[in-house]
Amino acid sequence: MKGLLQRVSRARVEVAGEIVGSIDQGLMVLVAVEPGDTEASAAKLLHKLLNYRVFSDPEGKMNLSLADIDGGLLLVSQFTLAADTKSGLRPSFSTAAPPEVAHALFEHLLKEANRLHPQVASGRFGADMQVHLVNDGPVTFLLQT
Repeated sequence: MKGLLQRVSRARVEVAGEIVGSIDQGLMVLVAVEPGDTEASAAKLLHKLLNYRVFSDPEGKMNLSLADIDGGLLLVSQFTLAADTKSGLRPSFSTAAPPEVAHALFEHLLKEANRLHPQVASGRFGADMQVHLVNDGPVTFLLQT
């Protein structure tokens, strides 16, 4: 799995003009599921998301995690993140998991996130979404499991 995390001061996802998920300070994460990913991959990614130290401590160093600051976690499915862009001028999506597999693993990730963290929101799998965010820093990391 891939997770493109962005430290945000606020973020929201809209579908057809309706806000379906929003957070204040925290992490907005674009999530891609690739062939071969499993529930263990999802667990590893979630552990990283909740514990990756990207928030500043009182000295201004990145020493605090999402769990430490009780921030929000906004998960957004993003199959294009799994694209193969190594050659040519058009992305190939052969490196993305089939939609039914990706949907099941994304839902598993979301369920586990809700179980382990108090502030979780999400986009809508497979929908045409508009993502609005204020990237704080900017701070962006690509995590892979």
